[in-house]
Amino acid sequence: MASYKEPSFKDRAALSAQAKQAALEKLKAKPPIDPAVAAERAAARAAKEAAEAEKRAAKKAAMEQAKLDKIAKAEAAKLELAQKAVRAELTEAEKKAARDARYAARKKRK
Repeated sequence: MASYKEPSFKDRAALSAQAKQAALEKLKAKPPIDPAVAAERAAARAAKEAAEAEKRAAKKAAMEQAKLDKIAKAEAAKLELAQKAVRAELTEAEKKAARDARYAARKKRK
């Protein structure tokens, strides 16, 4: 049985050149692309890109609308909370009337 022989630089360079030549021949053997087919592919690609752009724009608009709805809802809740706070707060006259009623009730018990 023969032992393994390390390939020399010349062997490796020759192998590389052969591989390059084979790839070049394979590329040259390929038939040229028909212009009609190329135009059809380009039109299909453009249509697909337009559809994707429209889809992205619709999604962005929906996200923006959702954000605006969320902000509006938060503002409405904030306004409602402020209105409840105003309604809950007694005016000075109401406070005085309640204080006078408590005073009168205390006097009545004595």
